[in-house]
Amino acid sequence: MGKKRSSIDLGAMQGEDVMSGNGRDEAVYRNLYAAIVENHLEPGTKLPEDTLAEAFGVSRTSIRKVLQRLAHERLVDIRLNRGATVAQPTVKEARDIFAARRIVECGVMALVVAKATPAGLDALRDIVRREHEAEARGDRREAIYLSGEFHVALSRVSENEAVAEILAGLVSRSSLVISTYGAPMAGSCRHSEHDAVLELIAAGDAEGARTWMERHLKDVERTVVLVEEEPSALDLRKILDEVARRHRGED
Repeated sequence: MGKKRSSIDLGAMQGEDVMSGNGRDEAVYRNLYAAIVENHLEPGTKLPEDTLAEAFGVSRTSIRKVLQRLAHERLVDIRLNRGATVAQPTVKEARDIFAARRIVECGVMALVVAKATPAGLDALRDIVRREHEAEARGDRREAIYLSGEFHVALSRVSENEAVAEILAGLVSRSSLVISTYGAPMAGSCRHSEHDAVLELIAAGDAEGARTWMERHLKDVERTVVLVEEEPSALDLRKILDEVARRHRGED
């Protein structure tokens, strides 16, 4: 997409639990997971084991375990003799992710409406408020993160942890899709839209909430440009001819 790839600078992300050795591997995983999902490390960014080991103060063996775990979650690609990179979803993968989200999120809405409580809705409104603040200051990264957090938190209202776990994985991969293909502010949901679904849930309108979610996810998908850019084929002869003419002009 012509983007400048992120460099790895994780010094500020090293929490005390990483440096103290308590739950070190888990802390490294959490920090790398956040760096990827929050788009601090863009798709395609190389993840050298030695650089990460030095940044976190752990062994390359520990880094290798974390990268394999992230690869299992489809957030990292590991290729033989090429190392690890932040995953770059293909167009098909992107469409599959959004289709899966529609199946999961629309399917769980009836249970969300049945289980919703005033306290639970207030917690969701707080996420929407923070999302609105991020949008107002033009913080695309935070807005996308909070949008995903809202959808996962909404699914947790259903009290079905299996569904919430599946959706959390899909939302994480959605962040890579948005980072790979999205235009500025693409993929973040407008806070006013989230207010609308909370009103439907508070009113006990399960069918209305399900219909809203289907339309909403399709709208989000449309904001992401799901077109793969093929590298332009080099015309070697043309390039060499131009170089030769340039040099002849200098003689």
